[in-house]
Amino acid sequence: MQAIPEDASQDAFSYITPMGYMSSSTCGYCRRNGNGQSQRRSYYTRSLSMSPSCYQALVDRSWRRSGTLLYRPNQRDACCPHYTLRIDSTHFRPTKDQRQTINRFNRFVIGDAYVKEAARLHPKTREQAQKRNTEFCLTERIHESESQSLRHPPESAHSLDVTLETDDFTEEKYAVYANYQRVVHQEASSEISRSGFSKFLCNSPLRRETLTMSDGQEKRLGSYHQCYRLDGRLVAIGVLDLLPDAVSSVYFLYHESIHDWSPGKLGALREIALAIEGKYRWWYPGFYIHTCPKMRYKMDYSPKQILNPDNMQWVEVSNEVLAKFDSHGYLDFSSNGDGQVANLMQNQEDVAMDNGNLLDDEESDSDSSKEYVSLLDSNMPGLPPMDDIVSYDYDSIPVRLRAGIFPAVDVFQWQNEDEDIRHGAGPRGQLAQMAAAVGLDVMPQLCLDIRRV
Repeated sequence: MQAIPEDASQDAFSYITPMGYMSSSTCGYCRRNGNGQSQRRSYYTRSLSMSPSCYQALVDRSWRRSGTLLYRPNQRDACCPHYTLRIDSTHFRPTKDQRQTINRFNRFVIGDAYVKEAARLHPKTREQAQKRNTEFCLTERIHESESQSLRHPPESAHSLDVTLETDDFTEEKYAVYANYQRVVHQEASSEISRSGFSKFLCNSPLRRETLTMSDGQEKRLGSYHQCYRLDGRLVAIGVLDLLPDAVSSVYFLYHESIHDWSPGKLGALREIALAIEGKYRWWYPGFYIHTCPKMRYKMDYSPKQILNPDNMQWVEVSNEVLAKFDSHGYLDFSSNGDGQVANLMQNQEDVAMDNGNLLDDEESDSDSSKEYVSLLDSNMPGLPPMDDIVSYDYDSIPVRLRAGIFPAVDVFQWQNEDEDIRHGAGPRGQLAQMAAAVGLDVMPQLCLDIRRV
C-alpha cells in the first residue's frame, strides 16, 4: 500500500472522522421528546485538526461545532429548525438601545467623579466635544472605558481590561462558567464539571494561524477566549472562532455580579467591533431558531443575512422573509410570505448572546441506536445532485492511519465490491454521505481520520 506524501507541516489537510446521520432523543430548546413528529436529525463528524478556512466553508453550509463535534442539522426534519445568520459589520449601525447600553456601562466603569475631574485636567477641544455629542463610533465608544484608553490622573471608579486569549482551560475561566451555568441556566452543581467545560469550550479543532493582509495588517485565525476583567477579576468570556471572513460566536458567559449591565448585549457589540477592527467583516451569532424566545435578540442587529439551506445562498433578512416562517419555525424560501411577521421584540430579561445548551445537547443526545437511515435517503436540503455524488472519485480520498496517509481504495479494498452507495452502509456509502453533507467542493480539503486515538 503506497502512502500519499504528507506536507511536512502536517497541515495539508483538515482531518475529520464521520459519525453518520443520526437522530436526537430530545430538543435542547423546546425539550420535546423525539418521536415521529418531533425528532431531530443531523449529520455528525468529529475533527481533531481543521484549518479555519475549511471550517468557514462548512459554516457557510449550515454547519456548527461543539468542541470537536461538528454537525449539520436537517431543517426539514426538526421540531426547532436551525438557520445560519450573519451580520455585516461594515454597515452595522447600533440602535438607540444599544448605544445607551454601551454608554451606561462606560459611565459605571469610569465614574462621575472621573468624568468631572478629567474634563478639568484634560479638556476636549470644541470640535472634539461636538463630535462626541453628535456622532457614535462603535469602535471608539466600545473601548472608551478600558484602562488603556483612559488618561491618568484622575483614577476611574473601576478598571476594565478586555483581552483576546488562547482558548486554554484555567480555573479562573471555569469559575465564571460554573457560576453562569448554575445561575443563568439553573443547572445543578453536580451537573457542572471541569471536564465538561474543557470539552465544550476549550477543546477546539481549529488550528491557530496568522494571516497577513494586503495592507500588512495581521489577522488572527483560530479559536480564542475574549476575556473581560473588572477590577482585575474575570467576569465574562466570549468564546470565538476567528475565521478568514468572520468572527463566529460559539458561546458567551458571564458572572452574575454584572448581570444588571446587559453583558450579553455588550459582548455582541464588542464582537461586531472586533469584526470591524480585524477586517473579518461578518459576525456570526450562531444558529437562529425562530420559535425560540432566547434567539430573538439576534434580530436586533442589522443588516443581516440568513442562509438558504436549499441552495446555500445568503438572503437579506426583511419582513417579507420573516413572514415566510411557519408556526414550527421552518422557513420556506419559495412561499409567498402571506403569513404574519412574528413578534420579535426582545424580552425584558437580558438574553442577548445566550446560546443556550444546544451544543451540549447535540453532543449528548445524538442517538445512533435507532434504525439506520442514510443521509442520501433523507430530505435534508442543499445536498448535491445524486448523479454528482455517485460519480465522485472516492478511490482517491486520503485516509489517515497510524502508518501514514493512503488512498481510500487501498485502505478499504473495495475494487471488487458492488455496493450501491446511495443506500449502502459500507465504507463507500459512508464516504458518499460525508461528501454530500460537507459539499463536493470542500472534499479536496479533507482527510478521513480513522486512527485509533
